[in-house]
Amino acid sequence: MDFAGLTFEMMVVLALLAFTIFLFVSEIVRVDLAAFLVMIILGALANLPGLENLIDVGHLFDGFASNAVISIMAVMIIGAGLDRTGVMSKVARWIMNVGGKTETRVTPLIAGTVGLISSFMQNVGAAALFIPVVSRISVRTGLPLSRLLMPMGFCAILGGTITMVGSSPLILLNDLILSANESIPTDHRMETFELFDVAPVGLALLASGILYFVLLGRFVLPSASAGDAAASTASRSKSMADYLKRLHHFDGSLYEVVIPSGSTIIGHNMKDIQVDNSLYVVAMHVGARTFLEPPGDMVLDGPGALAVLADPGTLDKFLREHGLETRHTLDTFSEELAPDNAGVAELVIPPESVVIGKSARDIWSRKTYGLSMLAIYRNGESLSRVSAETHDAVDVGNIPMKAGDIIFCHTEWSSLMRLERDRNFVIVTADYPREELRPKKVGFALLFFCIAISLVLFSDVRLSLCLLIGSVGMIISGVLSMDEAFEAISWQTVFLLASLIPLGQAVQSTGTAEWIAHLIVTPLAGTSIWVIQLVVAVLATGFTLVMSNVGATVLLVPLAVNIAIAVGADPALFALTVALATSNSFLIPTHQVNALIMGPAGYRVGDFMRVGGGMTVLFLVVSLVMLQLI
Repeated sequence: MDFAGLTFEMMVVLALLAFTIFLFVSEIVRVDLAAFLVMIILGALANLPGLENLIDVGHLFDGFASNAVISIMAVMIIGAGLDRTGVMSKVARWIMNVGGKTETRVTPLIAGTVGLISSFMQNVGAAALFIPVVSRISVRTGLPLSRLLMPMGFCAILGGTITMVGSSPLILLNDLILSANESIPTDHRMETFELFDVAPVGLALLASGILYFVLLGRFVLPSASAGDAAASTASRSKSMADYLKRLHHFDGSLYEVVIPSGSTIIGHNMKDIQVDNSLYVVAMHVGARTFLEPPGDMVLDGPGALAVLADPGTLDKFLREHGLETRHTLDTFSEELAPDNAGVAELVIPPESVVIGKSARDIWSRKTYGLSMLAIYRNGESLSRVSAETHDAVDVGNIPMKAGDIIFCHTEWSSLMRLERDRNFVIVTADYPREELRPKKVGFALLFFCIAISLVLFSDVRLSLCLLIGSVGMIISGVLSMDEAFEAISWQTVFLLASLIPLGQAVQSTGTAEWIAHLIVTPLAGTSIWVIQLVVAVLATGFTLVMSNVGATVLLVPLAVNIAIAVGADPALFALTVALATSNSFLIPTHQVNALIMGPAGYRVGDFMRVGGGMTVLFLVVSLVMLQLI
């Protein structure tokens, strides 16, 4: 190896790069802590004699105020605002209606949608907006979040290659071409690229990425992890169902029953339907309206649907007697009764509660508190409206409550949140999703989202400022509180990215990147053009793993142009190769999108290396083949 031109500062930077990669791969400490540690070591070394030019210590923490980091924080807040008003829930419902609940159908829909969106906005923004969507889909389908977020994140990166505004390297490319034209011979000067010139390559990359996950996802993607919040919600629901079965002999599942015109139960109220058939009605849909936890005096006054809790035997008898049928999955109530919106809760009646001596019907528990009484556990005895075929049916709605009673109810989580401030009940269920939706604020959420996106697409205002305008607008309009905005930010992502920025700057400012590039490219003189193009693409891929894709693009485009001229190749083609290859960042979580999805899904560096290895090779093959064909 030729070490000519290698300075002491460069050797220090190379050692730090090796140390960083070691920490990431070994996972001795968390990746965000590893990045923070490397930043501190870099700053300390810059104070030693002979290393003053390693980095400007006065700007060591500038990464925390960088355009990229502030943009990510703002997008997270905007995404949380859209989610809090129910917008993202509707997107999730559309994807589920089209794709069902199977991984092979849901994954392409999520990946394709976010890929197309990221072609017109920064890929990290598209990914941040879709995390709430994917999380809801995970809870409602039972698919682990860790099997959905990586396809979404990777395809957001791939989607950024469809247009010249989809990623920072492609946005920069035309400016770099104009700058390069000033210093190269006239007959080699390049034309700038139009908005959709790269679309064939980008669409091929996105399609190949989707196909990769459809065909190989079940083999390479990780299963549910300890950090998977969606999996925890599904696990909690299953645990509660098992608990009910053990304690109350109630093997109750949630079913959607279709009520046709002329049915014999039309005209009956909820109390009679429940008591006469030993089941629980937790929701009713008539006409265009849906009623959750309908009170006992509410009448079923037309055809529609009921969501009922019942064991299989009781349900079959109910269907036979009234000529009804059930759907295999929740359709009408898929949104309202999703595990992240409603479920079974456990409460205790304290000694001084005003409900002591009163029944659920006396206090109008459904209408007043939003609680559908399922069972009471008292002095070791279970009282529940179970199947009359195996146990005595009990009308739990008429049983007066006593101090110490354990009450099992079906309820919306928003209703349970309100009850936490009510001294008449003690909430035992602690791990339910605490989320207060604000559908009345949806107009403000969409307004400020559109303002932010319009500023990004049609103005020259700095990206981070455009997105901050949208996020602050949501806070001022009451879509989110300030505390909720802080909670929406993934601080692991912020510290990971902000701490790595100084290392990327040191790689570039000390000349280390340029030395590596020349070291690799110089021996290739005399080889075929496509081999040199492949090496340039691999070099850009490697650089973007350890420094920003913008920095890698700025550094390598002039180098690639000069190489192309020297070997008689098209310099514009080599420049585009670099701008595309700096999006080939899947192996470790240094790309903004990868850092963003790492926390919510509980990914480890090994997961990225396993899944990203195949994606990296696929990206190189597809992009280079398409660049030769188009």
